Amino acid sequence: MKLRLGLPKGSLQEATFELFRHAGFNITTHSRSYFPTVNDPELEILLMRAQEIPRYVNEGVLDAGISGLDWIMENNADVVEVANMVYSKRTPRPISLVLAVAEDSDIRDVSDLSGKRIATELVNATEKYLRDQGVEATVEYSWGATEVKVPHLVDAIAELTETGNSLRANNLRIIATILESTTRLHANHAAWADPWKRKKLESISVLLQGALQARSKVGLKMNVPDGVLDTILDVLPAMKQPSVSRLVDSNWVAIEVILDEIQVRDLIPALKSAGAQDIIEYPLSKVIP
Repeated sequence: MKLRLGLPKGSLQEATFELFRHAGFNITTHSRSYFPTVNDPELEILLMRAQEIPRYVNEGVLDAGISGLDWIMENNADVVEVANMVYSKRTPRPISLVLAVAEDSDIRDVSDLSGKRIATELVNATEKYLRDQGVEATVEYSWGATEVKVPHLVDAIAELTETGNSLRANNLRIIATILESTTRLHANHAAWADPWKRKKLESISVLLQGALQARSKVGLKMNVPDGVLDTILDVLPAMKQPSVSRLVDSNWVAIEVILDEIQVRDLIPALKSAGAQDIIEYPLSKVIP
């Protein structure tokens, strides 16, 4: 039996492949092929646009897929969320679907969009948001280069952004956020009801989320004399209590701890000053809570 899994081709592909590699799945693409190979005989992977994956999952063509919440909502896909994974092509944070207008526009808030024309790739999500706000406007599909359409072709756009840099570069101003989106591992209900496929999906989810957890953390090892052990333990932060083990026939102990990588720069000099020796920092592949 195989699990048929849709992965995003394009801007999110490299970040997705890297995440799977850290989770233990080595995916190899072939020239002009949409069917990469993977070092797991129980997986069949198809590459396709992230925009389409939720629809094919919903229809049962795919057992499961990885795509953003924005595209799940845009496709009105009735799927099971297996895992919420915060990663993207540029930054480890959610992306936002925002409404933006020209910097010098008289439009200041959503209510000012009544009777206006809006361009976007996410027509359904945008129309739903406007209905919820009680605003009637014309929402049209944009085939790309959406930012340049304001103000000459449309009054506003609804655009996905991670940093807002592209909007600012095109002299656009955000007036509202429609939704925040993160990448989701999702499955159709039939696959989730199948015991084998569900167990496989849960295993993949654990490994992927473990790989994501490990991205911001490192391990530290060090040797510490008994006389300064309490001082070192006071200095050390940890996910839980540090591991302490006595060195054989010695008045020294070995300490091992997992912590946020951002803490290491200031922590290592402090540990050295407090009496720790043989300090080793090492990367992590997975952190499974």
